[in-house]
Amino acid sequence: MNYKYFRIGTKAIHAGVEPDPSTGAIMTPIFQTSTYVQEGVGNHKGYAYSRTSNPTRNALEKSIAALESAKYGACFGSGLAAIDCVIKMLNPGDEVITSNDLYGGTYRIFTNIFAKYGIIFHFIDMNDEEEVLNYVNDKTRLIWVETPTNPMMNIIDIALMSKIAKQANAWLGVDNTFATPYLQQPIELGADIVMHSVTKYLGGHSDVVMGALVTSNEIIAKEMYRIQNSSGAITSPMDSFLVLRGIKTLHVRMQRHCENGEKVACYLNEHPKVENVFWPGFKSHPNHLIAKKQMSGFGGMISFSLKGENRDEALSLMTKFKVFSLAESLGGVESLVCHPSTMTHAALPEKDRKEAGIIDSLIRLSVGIEDIEDLIFDLEQALG
Repeated sequence: MNYKYFRIGTKAIHAGVEPDPSTGAIMTPIFQTSTYVQEGVGNHKGYAYSRTSNPTRNALEKSIAALESAKYGACFGSGLAAIDCVIKMLNPGDEVITSNDLYGGTYRIFTNIFAKYGIIFHFIDMNDEEEVLNYVNDKTRLIWVETPTNPMMNIIDIALMSKIAKQANAWLGVDNTFATPYLQQPIELGADIVMHSVTKYLGGHSDVVMGALVTSNEIIAKEMYRIQNSSGAITSPMDSFLVLRGIKTLHVRMQRHCENGEKVACYLNEHPKVENVFWPGFKSHPNHLIAKKQMSGFGGMISFSLKGENRDEALSLMTKFKVFSLAESLGGVESLVCHPSTMTHAALPEKDRKEAGIIDSLIRLSVGIEDIEDLIFDLEQALG
């Protein structure tokens, strides 16, 4: 069935998933196999080797593509493996424009892995259109956007970046991990490629590490599948099954993440020990109107800084939580807290971190779906 015109909750439950023809099983089976018997050389049922293609993984790839209103999807062993695939589509001498506030692992793979192969990366303030245009030239091949950014929650105008990319004959890639397809549809806003760390909200239960790419561009899709098969950074059938199951509740989980996120952000905004709260739902948040235009909600990711910019106080605070768990990652049903400058963004040089606003007293919360009264109580006692 074509789910193009269905709403996202219906897509989350049904898209990409068909009853198993051999048994009628409503859930996609876990095809835990490496190879497939062929009737003759090259005469098979569409599957020859599971690095190239696996029925469980294919169902998941179709599901994620449908959620993002895209034609093609591919899943990888992690979000960074998905980003690795995108950059492998480029050539030495090509240039990439991206933000100075993005996930530390993305910064690391750009600078530590691909820069030595002659790909040039420009890390800039992407809220400033003129700044972006200053870096566009005839070697620009990719504009890479996170929005909301990690961890400063900056909002980048996807439609504007798409316009700039098209004028430069470049691709626009969007990391949609924080917003998810439930809150934001980059393909419909002009993106050529959308990436997810599926580990986060799409999986939703902190039990899988996975990445995904989707596109509606046939040329990009062919390269995406070629690299996926050639490099082999695929995800397993079992993990694919777990994410298919997780996606079925994406819409209801995201509703709760948004509700809890708003209440936590408002609570922190009034707390006497808190200096700044970074959450795109506030009218005072930079580019709030862009967020309101391109997102259907503001999510459950929040960063805040303590007064005095005291690193030791921030580190001490994170040991006092009872419900929020001190851990890397985000987007699971449970609430997490982390210290970006020493954890998720330690790969960024200190000077670059501070220029992006990632100061030593900055704390990032992934607000889960627990009872909000318990989350507020936990914040009260920890900050108390």
